[in-house]
Amino acid sequence: MNVDHIPDRELAVRPDSYSGPNLSPRGLHLQPRPLADGVFALMATTPPKDNNGVIIGLRAALVVDAGITPDVSARIQGLVVELTDRPLRYLVNTTYHGDHTFGNAAFPVETTVVSSRANREAMTDLEYEKRLRSANMYGDEAMLDAVTDWRRPDVVFDGRAEIDLGGRVVELWHFGPGNGPGDTVVHVPEARIAWTGNLLCHAGIAHMLLQGGPRPYLRTLRAMRQALPELATIVPGHGPMGDAGAAIDALSVYLERLDQEVAAAVQKGRSLEETMRACTDPWAQSLDPALVTALSAYHLPPGAAEVGMRTLCQNLHRLNVLATYRLYGDSPT
Repeated sequence: MNVDHIPDRELAVRPDSYSGPNLSPRGLHLQPRPLADGVFALMATTPPKDNNGVIIGLRAALVVDAGITPDVSARIQGLVVELTDRPLRYLVNTTYHGDHTFGNAAFPVETTVVSSRANREAMTDLEYEKRLRSANMYGDEAMLDAVTDWRRPDVVFDGRAEIDLGGRVVELWHFGPGNGPGDTVVHVPEARIAWTGNLLCHAGIAHMLLQGGPRPYLRTLRAMRQALPELATIVPGHGPMGDAGAAIDALSVYLERLDQEVAAAVQKGRSLEETMRACTDPWAQSLDPALVTALSAYHLPPGAAEVGMRTLCQNLHRLNVLATYRLYGDSPT
């Protein structure tokens, strides 16, 4: 099989005893965190629930991602009203996944939804997407019953676009496939800050290979580094903010090792379970110290965030091994 192939749909199968991220909005609180004048991260107070963002110009405001339900969308819009009197003119989806887009329809028609062309093209089967996200609701699946309309982006772009908010230009980038086919980065150049959705998280957090393998992802990261050399801070779709360079470095090292180890296992004729055991699990014992420090800011019970994140990363690593193994099939070259 072509190891550069990007499947049309997200991988539906999961490893045995897999436990993915809890994305239920129950207990979700979004804390506005000022990053620069008129630039706010809306940080979920419990990781790995979804983060959002608000960027404000002289004429208009922009929101990053819509939330997983109409109720979450309403809360995001309420925070915008608290932060500015500028009209909310733009909503950017960093990915097509429902936890980032199910709230699109709850935004007013005057708000233009923008994303990559690949993201819009992936938004075709609401019921399938709801079934996939239901696995991350942990008993709150009924909350997704409120999602009856999957509003697709009104405006799309291919590689790069700009949105002028008045005195502030926001850059939108699609560097290539990563977590999904259409990962979109929202960049505020003068603040050296970007919202990276599921493409890039804090260094030391496992990412998810849901539509494609390590090699296309690595090319995307290289393109991002080349295009945004001055980028300092990332606000990921999930988890704490982090240093952009450290995040790219850490994920690149992980993906390179994953690719090499799975390819070697397939060449040796190993089964999936044997490959799982053969591949290095960076989270088997502990987390990166910088990540532990970042997680301490969540004010959860002592050790809870660290233990929860390590367990999640171990599960995501198993998913990544499975995805890469299936992609290689009998031909790892």
